[in-house]
Amino acid sequence: MIMTLTSTRTSPDWPCQVKTPGSYDWERSAAKWLRELIPARYASYPALIRHPVLLARHAQIQVQQEIRVARTALQTARAELPVLGMPESVIEHTIKLYAAEVLQLQHIARSVRAVTEALVGRHAGR
Repeated sequence: MIMTLTSTRTSPDWPCQVKTPGSYDWERSAAKWLRELIPARYASYPALIRHPVLLARHAQIQVQQEIRVARTALQTARAELPVLGMPESVIEHTIKLYAAEVLQLQHIARSVRAVTEALVGRHAGR
């Protein structure tokens, strides 16, 4: 009988900083990575430290807000930056920067969702 092994880690959305689910200390690596995504003041709250699923939920919310901020900055750059005296070359560079940031944040959001699903699956089995 041939068994197919599937691993969340093989997904392009799985963050390389997080160990494969089920491996030794993977939840700790997930929590460490998730803490890096949220403001430092939240990362030290006992509830978020003790409950990785809660930490993952907060990271999802945080990343979604960052996407909104980057999209707003992108959408308003062409109208607002000239008023601030920015030269056209800086405006174009800034627009490219925000566009790249939105794409990066969307990838991070997918990664957070993948980690969250793995954590929820782990805790649902308890």
